[in-house]
Amino acid sequence: MEFAFTHYNYNVLNLEKSMAFYEAALGLKEVRRKEATDGSWKLVYLGDDKTDFELELTWLRDRKEPYNLGENEIHLAFLTDDFEAAHAKHKDMGCICFENPEMGIYFIVDPDGYWLEILPPRK
Repeated sequence: MEFAFTHYNYNVLNLEKSMAFYEAALGLKEVRRKEATDGSWKLVYLGDDKTDFELELTWLRDRKEPYNLGENEIHLAFLTDDFEAAHAKHKDMGCICFENPEMGIYFIVDPDGYWLEILPPRK
């Protein structure tokens, strides 16, 4: 028996705002979606055109209050081929929420408060 990663889910309040953020910040684009026939929910899967891994954004029509992320000790990590350019872009976007120069990493935050780790190329 074998298992393979396929996707990870974040619940979002504003689907369009979240999709725009992920495209602008990380280049992720919609690869597929599912919608309830009554319009009560939407699932949008974003991909990077490099791997099969997808980020699933779940939107629920009746959800009005922000999601409780607790201590937010979870995150997704992204490798970039140009760390300095990525850092400059994210600084301009105003979405850097934490930097650790000793480790050579930083984090950005999405519209719902989820953290995303940015890593330099592997050596």
